[in-house]
Amino acid sequence: MTATYTFDVFTTVDGFASYSEDGDWGGYWGKQGPQFLARRAAQYEPDQRLVLGGTTFRQFLQYLVGDDAPDDPVNARMKALPATVVSRTLQAPVPWPDATIAAGDAVEIVARLKEQSPVPLRSHGSLSLNRALMAAGLVDRVQLTIFPVISGRTGTDPVFAGADDFDLELLESTTLDGHTQELVYRPRRHH
Repeated sequence: MTATYTFDVFTTVDGFASYSEDGDWGGYWGKQGPQFLARRAAQYEPDQRLVLGGTTFRQFLQYLVGDDAPDDPVNARMKALPATVVSRTLQAPVPWPDATIAAGDAVEIVARLKEQSPVPLRSHGSLSLNRALMAAGLVDRVQLTIFPVISGRTGTDPVFAGADDFDLELLESTTLDGHTQELVYRPRRHH
């Protein structure tokens, strides 16, 4: 039996995963509420392994590790999870409690992880990594958390830019705090 792999990503309504420095949105585009924060904490509570690309991992190190890191239970739980970082440029050791740097082909690394992992795999962000994994048929679930904003001027990192075409089967739909949508899909390559 293979481990389930979830591609977990935050996005704006217009499909951006982040915003430029001249955007004044704040974390979670300033739209986090108690239901959203409780749900995120619950999703990261079970045993699981994070799978991150090098760029996302560097961003996590910048924002989640160190004296200036926000005191947030979700961030604290993420840092406590074992992580596999797929990168050809990062070198161990890194200031993350249980991170393994895996250099090589991402598809091969994740295929092996899916076969060997006794716990589910979850990747937050890591857009180019996850687009490649979707193309290879390794993503079991796409979890989109859609924040109620349009960031046409300041939006960066289009979530699915350059991705293959996929049909999506809706598995779950949740509204959080009356305005944020969480949609979980099973992707199937469109033929």
